[in-house]
Amino acid sequence: MKKSILFAILLCNTLLAMAENRQFIGLQLGFTQPITRLNEPVQGQETVFNSTTYNGFKVGLVYDATIVKGFGYSIGINYTFAQNHNKWEKKGDYEYPRKKTQSFYHQLEIPVDWQYKFTIAKDTWLILYTGPTLQFGLSFRDNIYNQNASNETITKDSQNKYDNLKVLNVTWGLGAGLQYQRYFVRGGYDFGIVNPYKEQMFAGHDIYTRGRFDQWQIKLGIYLWDK
Repeated sequence: MKKSILFAILLCNTLLAMAENRQFIGLQLGFTQPITRLNEPVQGQETVFNSTTYNGFKVGLVYDATIVKGFGYSIGINYTFAQNHNKWEKKGDYEYPRKKTQSFYHQLEIPVDWQYKFTIAKDTWLILYTGPTLQFGLSFRDNIYNQNASNETITKDSQNKYDNLKVLNVTWGLGAGLQYQRYFVRGGYDFGIVNPYKEQMFAGHDIYTRGRFDQWQIKLGIYLWDK
C-alpha cells in the first residue's frame, strides 16, 4: 500500500507540472452507488455469487487543468459514505427466527481522470473522461440483527468485512460531464480492476476466487479558484 500511495503522490506532482493553460480548484458533492460483486463460498456448498448495491454520497476537492487545447486532466480527493439495509429475512419456513443486515461503508478515494473538453457555447464545455481511481477503505461493517421469537429481544452482531477484504482497491472509470463557467456536473461508472479478497485457503484451495468493487456516481461542483 505504501508503494501505491507514493505512486499516487508522484503522479499528482507530474500532472501538476504539466499544466500549461487554464487551471481550476473547486469543491464537489455527489451521489454514489458502490456495488460489491463477490463470490461467497460456503463450506460444503458451491461458491455463491452475490451482488450488493449501496447508496450514499461523496464530498471532496477537485483540481482541473488543461494541458493543450481541450486536452487535460482532473484530480480529486473524496470522502465516500454508503449504506445498505435489507428487510427482515426468515431463516426457515416459519416467521421466526429471522434476521436483517445493515452495512456501512466509509472510504477515501483519489480519482485521476484524463479528459477532453469540447466547447459547445460561450463558457460552456462538454467533457469526456477516463482514468483510474485509488480507493482506501476506512471502515466496512455489517450489523446483523437476529430475532428468535416475536416477544424476545433482538440481538446484534457486528462483523468487519476488512477481515476478508483488502483495504486498497483500484477502479477504472468512464464518464461525461458538462461545465458552465465555474459550475460543473460529471457522471460515470467505475469498474473494479483488482480482486478485493485477501487470500484464504480451505482444504488446500483458494476459497475466495474472484470479485470486484464497482461504482456509479454523479457529482455537482463549483470551482472556487480559476487561473
